[in-house]
Amino acid sequence: MPHIALDPEQPGIRGAMAFRPETAKPLNELVEVLLRGPGTLTPGERELIATYVSHLNDCYYCQTIHGAIAAAHLGGDEELVKRVKADFRHAAVSEKLKALLVIAAKVQKDGKSVTVEDVASARKHGATDLEIHDAVLISAAFCMYNRYVDGLGTTQPRDEAAYRERGKIVAREGYIAVSKTYIPAATATR
Repeated sequence: MPHIALDPEQPGIRGAMAFRPETAKPLNELVEVLLRGPGTLTPGERELIATYVSHLNDCYYCQTIHGAIAAAHLGGDEELVKRVKADFRHAAVSEKLKALLVIAAKVQKDGKSVTVEDVASARKHGATDLEIHDAVLISAAFCMYNRYVDGLGTTQPRDEAAYRERGKIVAREGYIAVSKTYIPAATATR
């Protein structure tokens, strides 16, 4: 049960964002740039980073919805998403993505734990400075998003089919477009 009065029809971050639309706007703009904006990592790869960090943070809603979005970008490959969460080192992803996931995992624990060697390994496997930057920022941002979702005790249904369908919509339309379906046009005073 949510700790504050959130719309029970809007699970996870959607309920929190609907509660305070003026903060939802920049949060959605950030996730749109990080996970869908121009870049050399595919949206599926970036969603895998978000999913993995959310898994490490034990945020059910975020790991499930971003896993569904990742799978939608990856041709419906839900097994790959599960393998990345369970043991990305043995998942069928590029060595570059594995090196970026190492960095993301370290940021999730403590940003200061990222080493020169971690960055050198990512570069050795072809990661650019932009990709390293984005892996760090995706990890840091998802620590915030996960704590936002869990800190408010948001509703987190266990119906994976609903996440799968929502994931397809977000993968197709993007975060800003779908936010219009749950964020009220007028901002109310609390």
